[in-house]
Amino acid sequence: MDFMSVPMFNAKQALIRKNYSEIYAHEAAHKRAAGSLAGPIVIEKNSEGIPVGGHVSIKMPSLNRVNPQETIDNADVVIKSALAPSDPSAQDYKVAAQAKSIKAQAENIKKRLDYYA
Repeated sequence: MDFMSVPMFNAKQALIRKNYSEIYAHEAAHKRAAGSLAGPIVIEKNSEGIPVGGHVSIKMPSLNRVNPQETIDNADVVIKSALAPSDPSAQDYKVAAQAKSIKAQAENIKKRLDYYA
């Protein structure tokens, strides 16, 4: 490494630390809120090794027609997790909307089951 590349190296290292910290904090908020429905935190890097994004897989609830309350409870966790970061992304809003749709279906089923109980 020559003398002129030291400032560039330091700037790159600072950018790596900054991006990693911001991305990790965002993904950690998802993971904390999702609890057992969350997978591991994955940080994605570009070809230069600079963190550029991340994700946490979250188990989207399936519609349980026998026990719709379970679906409602799991959907609430997914919604809370998707919107947990202080800066939700477009994908986060999309996941929350999908969980809200599943929750609405489960609530309709629950109303019918309660009506006939």
